[in-house]
Amino acid sequence: MQTRRTLCPAGPRPDRGSLTAELLIALGLLAFTLLPLSMSFQREQVALRALYTRALAMELVDGELEVLRAGAWHAFTPGIHVYEVRAEAARNLPPGQFQLTVETNRLRLEWRPAGKGGGGPVVREASLDAAGPVPSADVLFPAGSSRDRS
Repeated sequence: MQTRRTLCPAGPRPDRGSLTAELLIALGLLAFTLLPLSMSFQREQVALRALYTRALAMELVDGELEVLRAGAWHAFTPGIHVYEVRAEAARNLPPGQFQLTVETNRLRLEWRPAGKGGGGPVVREASLDAAGPVPSADVLFPAGSSRDRS
Protein backbone atom coordinates (compact mmCIF):
# COMPACT_ATOMS: atom_id res chain seq x y z
CA MET A 1 0.00 0.00 0.00
CA GLN A 2 1.19 3.39 -0.90
CA THR A 3 0.55 6.54 1.19
CA ARG A 4 0.42 10.03 -0.17
CA ARG A 5 1.96 12.93 1.52
CA THR A 6 -0.06 16.13 1.70
CA LEU A 7 1.36 19.57 1.24
CA CYS A 8 0.71 20.38 4.91
CA PRO A 9 3.06 18.75 7.33
CA ALA A 10 1.30 16.70 9.96
CA GLY A 11 2.99 18.41 12.94
CA PRO A 12 1.50 21.12 15.19
CA ARG A 13 1.39 24.65 13.77
CA PRO A 14 1.90 27.43 16.36
CA ASP A 15 0.44 30.26 14.23
CA ARG A 16 -2.92 28.59 13.64
CA GLY A 17 -5.75 30.88 14.94
CA SER A 18 -3.54 33.78 16.01
CA LEU A 19 -5.13 36.17 13.52
CA THR A 20 -8.58 35.28 14.79
CA ALA A 21 -7.49 35.80 18.39
CA GLU A 22 -6.00 39.20 17.57
CA LEU A 23 -9.20 40.20 15.79
CA LEU A 24 -11.36 39.18 18.76
CA ILE A 25 -9.13 41.07 21.19
CA ALA A 26 -9.25 44.19 18.99
CA LEU A 27 -13.05 44.03 18.75
CA GLY A 28 -13.29 43.60 22.52
CA LEU A 29 -11.11 46.64 23.13
CA LEU A 30 -13.14 48.67 20.64
CA ALA A 31 -16.41 47.69 22.31
CA PHE A 32 -14.91 48.38 25.75
CA THR A 33 -14.02 51.97 24.72
CA LEU A 34 -17.06 52.80 22.59
CA LEU A 35 -19.73 51.65 25.03
CA PRO A 36 -18.97 54.28 27.71
CA LEU A 37 -18.53 56.90 25.00
CA SER A 38 -21.97 56.19 23.57
CA MET A 39 -23.49 56.36 27.05
CA SER A 40 -21.95 59.78 27.65
CA PHE A 41 -23.35 60.99 24.32
CA GLN A 42 -26.79 59.84 25.44
CA ARG A 43 -26.51 61.74 28.74
CA GLU A 44 -25.34 64.86 26.93
CA GLN A 45 -28.27 64.63 24.53
CA VAL A 46 -30.74 64.48 27.44
CA ALA A 47 -29.02 67.41 29.18
CA LEU A 48 -28.99 69.52 26.02
CA ARG A 49 -32.68 68.83 25.42
CA ALA A 50 -33.50 69.97 28.97
CA LEU A 51 -31.43 73.14 28.51
CA TYR A 52 -33.13 73.87 25.17
CA THR A 53 -36.55 73.38 26.76
CA ARG A 54 -35.68 75.69 29.65
CA ALA A 55 -34.35 78.40 27.33
CA LEU A 56 -37.48 78.19 25.19
CA ALA A 57 -39.74 78.39 28.24
CA MET A 58 -37.78 81.43 29.50
CA GLU A 59 -38.20 83.22 26.17
CA LEU A 60 -41.92 82.52 26.10
CA VAL A 61 -42.51 83.54 29.72
CA ASP A 62 -40.46 86.73 29.32
CA GLY A 63 -42.28 87.68 26.11
CA GLU A 64 -45.73 86.98 27.53
CA LEU A 65 -44.92 88.89 30.72
CA GLU A 66 -44.02 91.93 28.59
CA VAL A 67 -47.40 91.67 26.86
CA LEU A 68 -49.14 91.38 30.22
CA ARG A 69 -47.23 94.34 31.64
CA ALA A 70 -48.24 96.42 28.62
CA GLY A 71 -51.85 96.21 29.75
CA ALA A 72 -53.16 92.75 28.87
CA TRP A 73 -53.27 91.88 32.56
CA HIS A 74 -56.49 93.94 32.87
CA ALA A 75 -58.38 91.09 31.14
CA PHE A 76 -57.77 88.83 34.15
CA THR A 77 -59.38 88.94 37.56
CA PRO A 78 -57.23 88.55 40.68
CA GLY A 79 -56.40 84.91 41.28
CA ILE A 80 -54.71 82.00 39.54
CA HIS A 81 -55.44 81.38 35.85
CA VAL A 82 -54.28 78.88 33.24
CA TYR A 83 -52.58 81.08 30.66
CA GLU A 84 -52.82 80.27 26.94
CA VAL A 85 -49.69 80.97 24.90
CA ARG A 86 -50.29 81.33 21.17
CA ALA A 87 -46.66 81.39 20.08
CA GLU A 88 -45.66 78.79 17.48
CA ALA A 89 -42.55 77.94 19.50
CA ALA A 90 -44.74 76.62 22.33
CA ARG A 91 -45.28 73.47 20.25
CA ASN A 92 -41.63 72.53 20.94
CA LEU A 93 -42.21 72.44 24.70
CA PRO A 94 -42.91 69.14 26.44
CA PRO A 95 -46.32 68.74 28.11
CA GLY A 96 -46.90 71.33 30.80
CA GLN A 97 -48.88 74.50 31.44
CA PHE A 98 -48.48 78.21 31.84
CA GLN A 99 -50.00 79.68 34.98
CA LEU A 100 -50.74 83.34 35.65
CA THR A 101 -51.24 84.69 39.15
CA VAL A 102 -52.76 88.18 39.34
CA GLU A 103 -52.69 90.05 42.64
CA THR A 104 -53.41 93.70 43.39
CA ASN A 105 -49.77 94.77 43.15
CA ARG A 106 -48.04 91.90 41.35
CA LEU A 107 -48.13 89.61 38.32
CA ARG A 108 -46.57 86.16 38.32
CA LEU A 109 -46.26 84.04 35.19
CA GLU A 110 -44.79 80.57 35.34
CA TRP A 111 -44.37 77.52 33.17
CA ARG A 112 -44.57 74.15 34.87
CA PRO A 113 -43.55 71.01 32.97
CA ALA A 114 -45.80 68.01 33.49
CA GLY A 115 -42.94 65.52 34.03
CA LYS A 116 -39.21 65.19 34.38
CA GLY A 117 -36.87 66.28 31.61
CA GLY A 118 -38.71 69.54 31.02
CA GLY A 119 -35.89 71.72 32.28
CA GLY A 120 -37.72 72.64 35.47
CA PRO A 121 -40.25 75.39 36.16
CA VAL A 122 -39.67 78.94 34.90
CA VAL A 123 -41.09 81.76 37.03
CA ARG A 124 -41.14 85.52 36.39
CA GLU A 125 -42.78 88.21 38.49
CA ALA A 126 -43.56 91.87 37.86
CA SER A 127 -44.65 94.52 40.33
CA LEU A 128 -47.61 96.71 39.47
CA ASP A 129 -47.31 100.45 40.10
CA ALA A 130 -49.61 101.67 42.87
CA ALA A 131 -50.04 105.13 41.24
CA GLY A 132 -51.70 103.84 38.06
CA PRO A 133 -52.63 100.88 35.94
CA VAL A 134 -49.27 100.70 34.18
CA PRO A 135 -46.88 98.19 35.77
CA SER A 136 -43.51 99.37 36.97
CA ALA A 137 -40.38 98.67 34.92
CA ASP A 138 -38.70 96.38 37.43
CA VAL A 139 -39.04 92.66 36.85
CA LEU A 140 -38.21 90.46 39.79
CA PHE A 141 -36.50 87.12 39.26
CA PRO A 142 -36.63 84.21 41.68
CA ALA A 143 -33.69 83.70 44.00
CA GLY A 144 -30.92 81.62 42.48
CA SER A 145 -31.69 82.51 38.89
CA SER A 146 -28.86 83.23 36.48
CA ARG A 147 -29.76 86.92 36.35
CA ASP A 148 -29.20 87.34 40.10
CA ARG A 149 -25.56 86.27 39.73
CA SER A 150 -24.58 88.98 37.29
